[in-house]
Amino acid sequence: MANYWAIAIGINQYQLFQPLSCAQADAEALEDFLVTDAGFLPKHCLLMTDTSPPIGDRSTYPTKKNILLLFEDLAATSWQPEDYLWLFFSGYAVNYKGKDYLMPAEGNPEMVQETGIELRSLMQSLQLADLNVLLLLDINRAFGTQADAPVGEETIELAQELQLATILSCQPEQFSHESSELGHGFFTAALLEALRSGNGSNLADLESYLSLIMPKLCHHHWRPVQNPATIIPSRQQVILPKLAMESDLQAEPVIYPEESFAVALAAPPLDDYPKTSAERRRWGEATVNSSQQVKARKVEKSKGQQVQESATGLVSQPMAETSLGVNPSGRFIPNSSKGYVSRLPSNQPSIPFWKQFILWGGGSLLVAGLIAVVFLRNQETFKIKQISSTSPNATASDRTPPVRLKNQSSAQITSSSESKNRNQAVLDLAKMSLRQTQASDLSMAIATARKIQPGEPLYDQAQENIKIWSQMILDLAEGRAKQRQYASAIAAARLITKDEAPYAKAQAAINLWRLEGKQYVSNKTLLDAANALIKSGQASTYNRAIEVAKKVPPDQPGFDTAQKSINKWSEKILDLAKRRATEGELNTAIATAALVPEETGAYEDAQDAIQKWQKK
Repeated sequence: MANYWAIAIGINQYQLFQPLSCAQADAEALEDFLVTDAGFLPKHCLLMTDTSPPIGDRSTYPTKKNILLLFEDLAATSWQPEDYLWLFFSGYAVNYKGKDYLMPAEGNPEMVQETGIELRSLMQSLQLADLNVLLLLDINRAFGTQADAPVGEETIELAQELQLATILSCQPEQFSHESSELGHGFFTAALLEALRSGNGSNLADLESYLSLIMPKLCHHHWRPVQNPATIIPSRQQVILPKLAMESDLQAEPVIYPEESFAVALAAPPLDDYPKTSAERRRWGEATVNSSQQVKARKVEKSKGQQVQESATGLVSQPMAETSLGVNPSGRFIPNSSKGYVSRLPSNQPSIPFWKQFILWGGGSLLVAGLIAVVFLRNQETFKIKQISSTSPNATASDRTPPVRLKNQSSAQITSSSESKNRNQAVLDLAKMSLRQTQASDLSMAIATARKIQPGEPLYDQAQENIKIWSQMILDLAEGRAKQRQYASAIAAARLITKDEAPYAKAQAAINLWRLEGKQYVSNKTLLDAANALIKSGQASTYNRAIEVAKKVPPDQPGFDTAQKSINKWSEKILDLAKRRATEGELNTAIATAALVPEETGAYEDAQDAIQKWQKK
């Protein structure tokens, strides 16, 4: 049975950033809801704030070291595949050289890479752990830092690539707000309201509710609009324990088509907001490509009232009203004070029926006469073409279909057929505005093709396309694995379902890549530690780095990189020795050259140099 875990991080008092007001309260409130209302076990929920108590002898103060050590311990000792993890962060984030970083309590805006937590590395580690992750990032953008791009763009791309459910508090070009009146950030306030009112049992409902309420909050509190960005993975995912949801919130079943995979769109103007999640999906269907449409769910009027009533705790009633209505069948119809009105202007006189008959009849006769004249003038031409097509003088090749060459092998015929089928499958992708280089797009195309039932005209072609597209997904995954992008490769291969031919091969590859990914991360950590030992101009530090890099096993990923580094560092040692020899420090040069290890590219040259310098 899967376990539910939660890590809530909220930082008010930064050492080198402007203090925040509500980040700690955000983390505390979410952790309290998950334990009290959602049924999470208290021992599975960890709170990390400025004043959170320690766990045993371990501090929960949100420094980079404490956060990363905590993740490593949980991954090694507690988390199991298919467990659920809520990871909430409220605090500053920075984009530096195209990469997003979460800033811990001691984060330095002048040393982002050294003091920040790289989101790419964090998200890849979570994906490799095979968890059902929900990332909730209420991130504030810092001013006056080395940031060179809006925070969130890389995170959105990573979430799409790794298939991690993610909700950012605002779009990359927007800012997150907090309010002392609410006691929370706008995002967290809306999130808690959605969960408490039963509108957060699945990601689609949660996204709809947040996108509806948050802009209204901004208008109500006179702040610039803040729209959340939501990434929903293609596979189904319940985000709260079923028992808690059924007993307390009476959640509806998850309705979540496999082909749905999108970043939340910017909200429409307030006056045009639908009131229910089903209505928002219908609004979304009119604005996104047809291949990415999400099936709308029928919602009864009481559901719409529930959303409206729950919103009143955050927004005053006049602000929450819109111009849209809901009929009993669940469809939303614009309110109208008048019935249908004819488009005929009231001042235009009506034409008597006999005049209309003459006008229409005369016009029809005129058109028929013109067609007859054209046909009679071209009749001879038609006859000539017909005679020429059946003339006995026509060659056999003109009257009979082409015959396959006798020397054409069956392999060539099969290859040609497969190439034709693949080209057709790629063409069908283009018709749906999908890309053959994106595994998620191929998965959506497969889901669409599965809707074609046996006996329908395009069924055979759809089945052939499914076969080709699933193989293309596996090819993409294998290509990523070769480039050491294991998390991305696993995310792509997991899109292949049991009904598809490459499923068994994909599962075997996933197990292999998961092992190689862990080895690669471990070996990369060794190399990073080796690099950290090096101090320019000190030969002994290069020698120590080489000894650390030698610990990378020869049959594991990262070994080639380690060998290149070892040879480069041995060359550096030899260069330092030669420089000291030219300065007349022969004894020092000999001692330096002796640090070049055996079985490195520079070892023989170092030994020759030592012998030469000893003779002098």
